[in-house]
Amino acid sequence: MVSTLKLPVGIDSFEKIRRNNFYYIDKTKLIEQLVETGGEVTLFTRPRRFGKTLNMSMLKSFFEVGTDESLFDGLYISGNKELCDKYMGKYPVIFLSLKSAEGRSFDDARYMITELIGREAEKFKFLEHSEALSENDKDRYRAIISLCDGKYTMDEQLLVSSLQSLSQLLFIHYGQKAVILIDEYDVPLDKAFQNGYYKEMVSLIRGLFGKALKTNEFLQFAVLTGCLRVSKESIFTGLNNFEINSIVDIAHDEQFGFTDDEVRKLLTDYDRAERYPDVKEWYDGYHFGNTDIYCPWDVINFAKKLVFDTSARPSAFWINSSGNDMVKRFVDKADQTTRDEIEKLVAGGFVEKQLRLDLTYDEIDNTIDNLWSVLFTTGYLTTAGEVRLPDSESYAYKLVIPNKEVREVFVLQIQEWFKAVVAKDDDTMKLLSRAILDKDEKQIARQLNIVMSRMISILDTKASDDMKENFYHGLLLGLLRGSNPGWLIKSNRESGDGFSDILIKPEDPDAGIVIEVKYAKEMKNLDAACEAAMTQIREKRYDEALRDEGRCDILAYGIAFCRKRCRVVGEKIND
Repeated sequence: MVSTLKLPVGIDSFEKIRRNNFYYIDKTKLIEQLVETGGEVTLFTRPRRFGKTLNMSMLKSFFEVGTDESLFDGLYISGNKELCDKYMGKYPVIFLSLKSAEGRSFDDARYMITELIGREAEKFKFLEHSEALSENDKDRYRAIISLCDGKYTMDEQLLVSSLQSLSQLLFIHYGQKAVILIDEYDVPLDKAFQNGYYKEMVSLIRGLFGKALKTNEFLQFAVLTGCLRVSKESIFTGLNNFEINSIVDIAHDEQFGFTDDEVRKLLTDYDRAERYPDVKEWYDGYHFGNTDIYCPWDVINFAKKLVFDTSARPSAFWINSSGNDMVKRFVDKADQTTRDEIEKLVAGGFVEKQLRLDLTYDEIDNTIDNLWSVLFTTGYLTTAGEVRLPDSESYAYKLVIPNKEVREVFVLQIQEWFKAVVAKDDDTMKLLSRAILDKDEKQIARQLNIVMSRMISILDTKASDDMKENFYHGLLLGLLRGSNPGWLIKSNRESGDGFSDILIKPEDPDAGIVIEVKYAKEMKNLDAACEAAMTQIREKRYDEALRDEGRCDILAYGIAFCRKRCRVVGEKIND
C-alpha cells in the first residue's frame, strides 16, 4: 500500500512531524543509547542537513516535563517500557539552537545570543509565580527573560551565567536537575571567524558553556551538536565529563542520516523503488563509523519530487541549501600537488591523508592539511577506509568524494577558480591571441599547454570521448572570449556543409579564423587528430560563412588535446 504520509521537507520539529502525519524515520534508539551509555556532556559532530536538529527536538520531546507520551507510540523507544517509565517526561529541558546566532560584528552576534536565551527562558513563565522560588529567585528569572528585549545586552556576567541560573531556578521549582540541549553550537564561532571577531566569540562561548556544563550542579546531562569538533582547549577547557561522537566513531553511527535499508523502505513506501539507483548514485557514499549513510535532506527532497513526477531528475539539494565557502577556500589555496590530488578525487579516486578532527577555526588556514580535515568533517569528503603509514603506528584516512552531488560542487568551484586564474593571466592570453593571428602553431600550442598545466582537470576518466572533446572545446572558447573583446567569436555555427566548432571574426574586416577541436586518447595520436580536424574543415567548407561576409583571408586550425597537452596544425585556406 502506498504511503499517504506527507514528506517533511525542511521540518525539524519532532512534535510537528508526529502530530501532523508526516513520514518519520525512527531514530529514537538514540534515546536509549544516551541513557545507557552517554556521558554527562555529549557532543555530536555531523555535516549540516544530517538530522541533528530533528534529533535534538526528539530528545526534548522525550525528556521534557509534561511531554505527550503518544508522540512515541509505535516507535523503537516505546518498546523499552522500563526506560520510558523512568525517564520520559521527567526533566526540565533547556533547548537552545544557535543556528541563527550570527552577525557582522561581535555586538550583533552577542545580541542574537542574548535574545535566543531570553526567548528560551520565556517558555518557563510559570517561574515568576512559583511558590518554590523566593522573590530574589524571581528577580533573577526576570533578568534572564529581559535578555530577549536587549535590556541587558551589555551585561556580560548575566549572559554568561544565564543557562546555569535558569537550570538552577528550574531545579528549585521541580526538584529535578535540568537537561540542556545546545544545537549547532559552532555556528557563532564559524560566523565570528568569517567576520573577524573570533577571539571575542571564543571568550563568550567558553564562559557560557563553562558555567552551564562544567560548574553546574543543577545539570542532569547535556547534548550538543555541530559540524566541527572545535578544539577542547579553545571552548571546553576543564570539561572532564565531556564525550565527543564524530563521524569516525562507531557508537551512534546509524542515528544521524539514513541507512541503506531506511532509504529502500522509504522509496518502497511511496512506490518509487525503481529510482533507488539514482538515489544511491547522487546521495549515498558517506561513511559514519561502520555504516554507509545517505544525506537525509537530499533523500527527502528528491522523494517528494518523485511523488509528483516519477521521471524527476536528481538535483543538488544539499549543495544548494547553503554556501560552499570551504570548497572555494580549499581550491583557491591549492598548490600544484593539491591540484593533482583534486583531479584524482574528481576522477573517482582517493587520496591518503592524516587528519585533525579537533581544530580551532583560526587554525583552518594555517596549512592545506587543515583544510583537508575540515572538508572531511563537513561532508565534502568521506572515508573509504584507513591505511597504516610506513614505519609508523599512525594511520591515514583514504578520502573520497562521497557522491555525484558533491562532485558537482568541486567541478563548479574548479571552473570558477580556473576562470579567475585565466582572467589574471593577461600576458599568456595576449601571446595566445597574437600567435593565432600570426599562424604560429608552436606558440599557440605552447601557451595552451602553459594554461592547462596550471588547471585542475575535471574530466572523468569514464566520460565518453565526445564529452571530453566538448570539454576542450569549451575551454578554448572560454579562453578566446575572455581575452579578445574585439573579436566576434561563434561556437557551433552552421557553415558550409556542417557546424564548425569555432568561427572567429577578428577586428581586421578581411580576416577570418576557423578552429576544429579534437580529442586524442593517447599522446601518439595527436598529429593524426590534428590532420583529421583539418580534413573536416576543408571537406565541410567551414570557411564559407566567413567568406559570405567578405572575409577572404582565412586561417584554419586543427587543435588536438590529450590530457594536459595539445598539438596545433594551421594553414591558410584559399578561395
